[in-house]
Amino acid sequence: MSHKRPTNAERSAYFARREAAKVLRSTLQGDAKQRAVGSIKSLVYSPSIRNKKATFALVCETLKHLSVIKNVLEDANILGAKWKEGTLIGDAERYVMLKKDALQLALSRILSRNGAKEVKDLVVLDKISDLQKQRFARVNTLKMDTESVIGELRKQYEVKKDDMVPDLLILQPRTDLHNHPLVFSGCVFLQGKGSSMVAVALAPEPGWEVIDACAAPGNKTLHLAALMKGKGKIIACERDRERVKRLKENVTLAGALNVKVEHEDFLNLDPSDPTFSKIRAILLDPSCSGSGTVVDRLDHLLPSHRAGQSADEMKRLRKLAGFQKRVLEHALSFPAVERIVYSTCSIHQIENEDVINSVLHLASSRGFQLETVFPQYPRRGLPTFDGSEHLLRTDLVEDKEGFFIALFVRKNIRHLKDEVRVLRKEVKVASKSRKPFNVFVAKMLKVPFKPRKNI
Repeated sequence: MSHKRPTNAERSAYFARREAAKVLRSTLQGDAKQRAVGSIKSLVYSPSIRNKKATFALVCETLKHLSVIKNVLEDANILGAKWKEGTLIGDAERYVMLKKDALQLALSRILSRNGAKEVKDLVVLDKISDLQKQRFARVNTLKMDTESVIGELRKQYEVKKDDMVPDLLILQPRTDLHNHPLVFSGCVFLQGKGSSMVAVALAPEPGWEVIDACAAPGNKTLHLAALMKGKGKIIACERDRERVKRLKENVTLAGALNVKVEHEDFLNLDPSDPTFSKIRAILLDPSCSGSGTVVDRLDHLLPSHRAGQSADEMKRLRKLAGFQKRVLEHALSFPAVERIVYSTCSIHQIENEDVINSVLHLASSRGFQLETVFPQYPRRGLPTFDGSEHLLRTDLVEDKEGFFIALFVRKNIRHLKDEVRVLRKEVKVASKSRKPFNVFVAKMLKVPFKPRKNI
């Protein structure tokens, strides 16, 4: 007896199930160990996944019903020791289908015990899962002007400009541009509003030298390049080898010729090195919990999110906050820097206001002060210290994402040097030594005195 040849649709569904299984394995193993290999979306939309739409749907539906699936399998008692130990040989899907009757009976018993009529009655999801988030797309003005992009997109979609971030476009929820030619060509990057506000807050000018301290995958780096009109220099640091590869690919795709990718830990950069003597701005978006991007990352579907904040999670947050403080202190030590933006995609005070508050004394001693980020924006930092109103927060429910941005500014050092030169012409120093005058100027400007031949 010959077997019926599967149709194209059946083959496509088969491969989607296989690909979904791989994504789920990576996601759940990483979640259990608190070592995510990537967000659900990044795994699904990787080049190795062929049927992305079907795979994405399967992964999401499986995670939504994960607790129900586990209960059914346990009630049916079809998983033997070999299965649980991972030594079962053969097709797992075929094995489960052979136990279809037992699984259906188990589901019926569970529904009856819970007084439920349908499976959906068993599923209790976090309210975040139902949020409908607008889609955002940032125009890469290094390759194409905003009006031309809008004209192309309006052939298929409803599009409008964001009222705060230049070149950021707003599309309807569930709009999928992943396969759009403008995205493939690097004319458009899929980037949320909170993320897009970061580079605008730093406001680097064309011709400046800038450091993006934790750059991969590069959305903010490339936004900086566009704001600088491709002029000047951006040093994009990334310490992870695999993420460096992706960063370089995105830089090439964007045509950002003023970006130099460095496979280096930002903390290893020596502020006294002449290479960095002209760095005028630093964008600091360090590793964080990612708690503000659960809607995008779909983290609310993971078991760890449903379990709530554990002692292990608090330990992880404290470790992250310690790292975040170190990199911010390091950024404050670069001699010519005038502007520093610190940002996270976290909703936790320990990673946001607490980090900023912990460096305020150091920042002040080096001439920095907090400046209000996007004054027209209504949501500010938590009132945990004087000056927190300068900080910016987006709200996880209202804005569908939780971002935090702080901006440190100090007076343009180039202008300070000009002022000192003028003072030298106007003030006559009686002593041959210039030290008294230099000490006076240092105290006046609230900067450390370092004897030098010339300023």
